[in-house]
Amino acid sequence: MRETHLLNQLLSVETETEVIEFKVAGNQFDKDKLGRYFSALSNEANLNNQEFGYLLMGVKNDKTIVGTSINDNQINDYKLEISNNTSPRNSFSNVYEVTKDNHRVLIFEIPAAQKGQPVSWKGHYYGRDGESLGALSDYDRDRIKAQTNQKDWSAEIIEDASIDDLSKTAIDFAREQYKEKNPKLKAEIDTWSDELFLDKAKVTIKGKITSSAILLLGKPESEHFINPATARISWILKDKDNVEKDYEHFSCPFINVTEQIGAKIRNLKYRYIKSGTLFPDEVDQYDPYIIREALHNCIAHQDYTLGGKIVIVENEDGWISFTNSGSFIPKSVEEVVTSDSPESKYRNTFLVGAMVNLNMIDTIGSGIKRMFRIQKDKFFPLPEYDFSGNKVKVTIIGKVVDINYARKLAELPNLLLDEIILLDKVAKQKELSDNEIKNLKSKHLIEGRKPNFHIAADVAAVTGEKASYIRQRGFKDDHYKKMIIDYLKKYETASKKDIDELILDILPSVLDKKQKENKVRNIIYSMSKKEELIENKGTNRNPRWILSLSKKE
Repeated sequence: MRETHLLNQLLSVETETEVIEFKVAGNQFDKDKLGRYFSALSNEANLNNQEFGYLLMGVKNDKTIVGTSINDNQINDYKLEISNNTSPRNSFSNVYEVTKDNHRVLIFEIPAAQKGQPVSWKGHYYGRDGESLGALSDYDRDRIKAQTNQKDWSAEIIEDASIDDLSKTAIDFAREQYKEKNPKLKAEIDTWSDELFLDKAKVTIKGKITSSAILLLGKPESEHFINPATARISWILKDKDNVEKDYEHFSCPFINVTEQIGAKIRNLKYRYIKSGTLFPDEVDQYDPYIIREALHNCIAHQDYTLGGKIVIVENEDGWISFTNSGSFIPKSVEEVVTSDSPESKYRNTFLVGAMVNLNMIDTIGSGIKRMFRIQKDKFFPLPEYDFSGNKVKVTIIGKVVDINYARKLAELPNLLLDEIILLDKVAKQKELSDNEIKNLKSKHLIEGRKPNFHIAADVAAVTGEKASYIRQRGFKDDHYKKMIIDYLKKYETASKKDIDELILDILPSVLDKKQKENKVRNIIYSMSKKEELIENKGTNRNPRWILSLSKKE
């Protein structure tokens, strides 16, 4: 039998390899561990030019057959779990059952990752170093991605679809948008048939319906043509406790969906806390351009081969997020914002071109930069990007979170956008690279030691943040030492709790609880061991500090 021959072939290897794994697995096997092995063996099969990787259950590492009692229902559960949590979505090619030496062995056959598409498990990529399971290296991940110029899904022809599967209302709206993009051709455009217009706008190819045409202009019932991809956008409203209050799902045609979703979003007015003449009276929480740009970016750059949907979450606490499936192709958001040129490559090249022609997006690289400037001009936090889980999520905050930071932007209008991006990271207490630290310090914009930076004194003085600056920076150690000495002069003795209550609350606010406790410990050590200002008349566990004889008056 083929299964028996395959088992003997796999057992003939001297030891486990990058594409063969042996497991004991008596009556069950951890699903999460199985998923990690699936990702690793699939990726390694690709890298080793093998059609499959194999996981054998019921076999020891030394190839001793011990058998397994895992049943068919469990196997089906494993298949479903793998299918639901891998990306691109995948599962076992086969699960073979073989009896050897009176023991039952299961062979899980895992297909190699497709060219250009490494396999992840719950958003993480796994690989193997010999017998060891671990993260897939960036180098190997790039090797898989570079194996082929990934096929442009958005340009695929749908042979069974016709112009009758597109919405006439959407086509007419697209024609008006095309006129706005090409005002000199208005008269001529009116003479074109729908078929000619769609070809001219590069939504169809020689009259053939593309995946892009279905996404942008298709009737809702035409979504099945792009299966297993989906044309689906979900809007969800949550309260301040993150409890869902309302939702609605939207399908194609996507060219009309922005207006529909915009009508759902509760774009309330934000009223500023007045401070002189620094701030306006009120503004919209979310600029309409930002909603449009964020949503259209999701549509343009979604990885439709993953079968995911676009999700918009509106929270009543004053923020909104847009999430699409797929990695972020540019090197970084900062590079996109500070660059004056468009991206050199796109995931959905044909779709992006069609959206440009229909006046939905542009390719001059200014869309995200404009989002940042709009937030900056309203003194709101900058857009926040998250690339975890093989998704791109951008969160827009529609309110002032840090009034001092807002004052700083208002008082220093000439700050460059890249400087504001870095100061936004400081305000959010995000980690700075060595180059970013060097840049900010060279301009005297921050003070402190890594990782506890705060706004520099000269900036604080300009912006009225003097009190905040003192809270962040704290006082010099001599100040705290003098407070302890004054306390002991008045009360003669102090416990650890007494000293903590005396100075913990006025230590620099950028320090966390543990860092503050360590600082107090260092101050006490310096005063007792180095300077001999105080001495302990209690125990190490329960100290009772008094002034040294030399300090008593």
